[in-house]
Amino acid sequence: MNSLILNVAELLRKPGTERAFQLESTIEALGIIEVRLPPGAVRVNVRLDVLSDGVVVAGTVHAIWKGECRRCLSPVGGPFEVPVQEIYQSKVTNPDAFPLERDQLDLRPMVREALLLDTPVAPICREDCAGFCPVCGADRNLTPCTCVAEVRDERWSALDTLRDESR
Repeated sequence: MNSLILNVAELLRKPGTERAFQLESTIEALGIIEVRLPPGAVRVNVRLDVLSDGVVVAGTVHAIWKGECRRCLSPVGGPFEVPVQEIYQSKVTNPDAFPLERDQLDLRPMVREALLLDTPVAPICREDCAGFCPVCGADRNLTPCTCVAEVRDERWSALDTLRDESR
């Protein structure tokens, strides 16, 4: 049995009850094939609030991400934490609800969705990353570049001519 599938039969008989869980799984067990989420552990800390028509799941998902800086292509990564709050229902009436089937609460779809949506898409290694020089291609974080980047778009040349004539 997967550690992210909880049997909540006992809890469902007692609406208004609350229970906390600390769970662990892996990226592989979630079926995630994503280069930004390397193989490894995923920690899930959740609180279940039982309602008359379902269960509210709230908490956090913890994982590790990796990638490349969008400016200089150096490796970046680290831990990240994703807040989650979802509802599970036996008879799904809310279009955003997850199904609660046979008294089993399957957290895998919720955790998978949270991780994939919150993984940084275009990370930077640091706020002051200078990136590559657009003229010579040097990494401006490692060596200062003296290139003068005056890139003109030829499509605007007619307007540049008008501007130059008006001076």
